[in-house]
Amino acid sequence: MTATLTPPSTSARSASTSLTTGHLPSWGPWAILGASLVVVGIFFGVIAAASGDALNIPAWLILSAVAYLVLITAVSAAVEGRRKSVDRLVTGVVTVAFLIAMVPLVSVAFTVITLGAPSWSGEFFSSSMRNVVGEGGGALHAIMGTVLITLAAAVISIPIGIFTAIYLIEYGQGKRLAQGITFLVDVMTGIPSIVAGLFAYALFALFLGPGIRLGIMGSVALAVLMIPVVVRSTEEMLRLVPNELREASYALGVPKWLTIAKVVLPTAIAGITTGVMLSISRVIGETAPLLITAGFTASMNYDLFNGRMQTLPVFTYTQYMNQGIPAEAFVGRAWASALTLIVIVMLLNLVARLIAKFFAPKTGR
Repeated sequence: MTATLTPPSTSARSASTSLTTGHLPSWGPWAILGASLVVVGIFFGVIAAASGDALNIPAWLILSAVAYLVLITAVSAAVEGRRKSVDRLVTGVVTVAFLIAMVPLVSVAFTVITLGAPSWSGEFFSSSMRNVVGEGGGALHAIMGTVLITLAAAVISIPIGIFTAIYLIEYGQGKRLAQGITFLVDVMTGIPSIVAGLFAYALFALFLGPGIRLGIMGSVALAVLMIPVVVRSTEEMLRLVPNELREASYALGVPKWLTIAKVVLPTAIAGITTGVMLSISRVIGETAPLLITAGFTASMNYDLFNGRMQTLPVFTYTQYMNQGIPAEAFVGRAWASALTLIVIVMLLNLVARLIAKFFAPKTGR
């Protein structure tokens, strides 16, 4: 008896060999997005032509995004099924939210660059505003004031913040004092910057009298704002250090303070450095506390303990709010100062990333 093998039907072969059945092609979502933009654009174009107004670009983009989400969900449900359609809907919502969040960031960066870059010049970075009443002058005194005040604030706040975090993680677990410090750090994290400025002013006014303005007062005000950020970031980094490393060090007879100095801190140094840099970036642009404590001046001042000291945020504020003749020169210097401050913050964040990458523990063999 001979058995005959019947070959599978053509439809069965095509069904088993097809790898794209039930999936939209890769160009499908882009085609739906393009169609949404075109259709909604035509709709708004007709309305604009009928009313004689310009095309409402924000409304066009928003309605196009809504139309895309509806269409991609419906098409995906018909072709790929309910689970995939929900996945595409959520992906689209997240993407739209990301684009909306990028709009103010890109807008601010574009505005500051276009308005501030034309006022950048050699004179702007090499001279102060002493004896300048109109065009000319620069922000060298403000740049130096920002660097000196921020550096002094870092010198004050970084040791205090790191040592506080070490106590909370290594020594104060479960103690009432540690709980109280944690509560105070949480409160300090949310205080307005103007309160820090008033605190520094009141503190120095007790010893030096009212009306005093010093660069070191601005450093103290910024340090009050930096300390909770440094404490929180260092605390989280120390928590990430495995307890096995501490126990191995203790097993070798190493005392606790040396274990912290030689094992715990080197392991967490990358994250700690990143947190410190971010705390500096957070306070370097503060205006209100520096306006109260350091004041403003048109001359160079390298002494934190003698006289008023100009900073970039205060320089930007005073140039824009106290416009003289010609007003364009004052506004241009304000935008150039704002751009300089943004570049400094960007460089600080870049340095933080490089340090974190350089000091990160090596996990490979």
